[in-house]
Amino acid sequence: MKSCWIALMLVSATMAADKPNVVLLYADDLGYGDLSCYGSKTIATPHIDKLAAEGLRFTDGHCSAATCTPSRFAMLTGEYAFRQKGTGILPGDAKMIIPPGRATLASVFKDAGYQTGVIGKWHLGLGDGALDWNGAIQPGPLEIGFEHCFIMAATGDRVPCVFVKDHQIVGLDPADPIQVSYKQPFPGEPTGKANPELLKMHPSHGHDMALINGISRIGYMKGGKAALWKDEEMADTFTSQAVKFIETSKSGPFFLYFAAHDPHVPRVPHPRFVGKSGLGPRGDAILQFDDSVGTILATLDRLGLKESTLVLLSSDNGPVVDDGYQDKAVEKLGDHKPAGLLRGGKYSAFEGGTRVPFIVRWPAKVKAGVSSALVCQVDFPASFAALTGQPAPAAAVDSQNILPALLGTNINGRTELVEQGGPISLRIGNWKFIPASPGAAKNKSTNSETGNGPGPQLYDLSQDIGESQNLAKTQQDRVKDMASALEKARLEPGK
Repeated sequence: MKSCWIALMLVSATMAADKPNVVLLYADDLGYGDLSCYGSKTIATPHIDKLAAEGLRFTDGHCSAATCTPSRFAMLTGEYAFRQKGTGILPGDAKMIIPPGRATLASVFKDAGYQTGVIGKWHLGLGDGALDWNGAIQPGPLEIGFEHCFIMAATGDRVPCVFVKDHQIVGLDPADPIQVSYKQPFPGEPTGKANPELLKMHPSHGHDMALINGISRIGYMKGGKAALWKDEEMADTFTSQAVKFIETSKSGPFFLYFAAHDPHVPRVPHPRFVGKSGLGPRGDAILQFDDSVGTILATLDRLGLKESTLVLLSSDNGPVVDDGYQDKAVEKLGDHKPAGLLRGGKYSAFEGGTRVPFIVRWPAKVKAGVSSALVCQVDFPASFAALTGQPAPAAAVDSQNILPALLGTNINGRTELVEQGGPISLRIGNWKFIPASPGAAKNKSTNSETGNGPGPQLYDLSQDIGESQNLAKTQQDRVKDMASALEKARLEPGK
């Protein structure tokens, strides 16, 4: 009898190792240089550092786009967002841009028998274009493979400023219905533009419409007072929901997509983090994200799930300092470099736009270390399909199986990668090509580089990680070849 019990335990352990729980910790606007494990000397992120020390830290890990909506679209669908119209940065009342029933990263896990949940920032649209916020909020995450969701519709700086659980607004009072408009204000409702005396945080550009919790937003909103979030409590709310999901799914396997809002604007961290970074609200918000990570990792430890859980940490795009509010992020930046040695950041075609923190920890399978493999989030659907013994979804046309690189069993990742910033650029190995593109070299609002230029740009990243030496004039044959390869990649999925 004892031998049968031991055999059963061995089988269970093998199954857990081959079919791990998966937790995706996804920051918002977190730069390559924002973490101490990636070289920051001015901000300490001990929980993420511990994750990196116990796992595989990638030095060439990418999201697929330098802004949030297209990046998240590509990660979940396995298709570059530039192939689909309407995948730019969405307003808060946009209809859902991933068609219900389409295969996604979530459905890959669901089909493999996983419990699936998304918690945090969504920003991929909700409803079918004529959504009544006071009724059933659908289609949404539940229609593309998630079985549980607790999300914000878009971003903290966009209305509606409420949480959605599954198909319902959390805490909505039917006697105080929500109205949302991105066209015109509601009479009698305060706005940041008309009532600056009511603001506790002033906009630096835009962001002067609906005034909620002392902060003006993009878009107008009326009603739903009992359901409004408090920005200072948002991170704790999302983190507690993540802990609850893990606790209720602990028998496994489960997939959790934890999409934090930090350090996206408006940066209004909980009082226990205020002033702790020395870098103002942006730095404090990074500390808050690190704390959320620590709480989730501690939950896995407490439940005995560390060995059987693959944890992946990354960001939706590179960093931005002033993104619409006067929060002293620029004034207090000091020597801190949010993109590290990289050039550019959010909105940019340079490496700082898409090269982001990228860490994988799975104690049962992944040996701790550092990898220089070129990896991208667009490959998650194909790679995790392989992990769970399934074929890649047919609709994931740009997703490649890079599972060996993610697990550290192979030093080779992708050979080519399309990066969507301002202009769409191409990586082939360590060579980076940005085609000539009209438009301003800098984003006027954020003062960040776009990558636009009158002529082609070519960089050898093995020698020039900061993209300071344009070799296009001396490497004209390579420019021609990469221009042709980029055009082919744009037209032919799978590159």
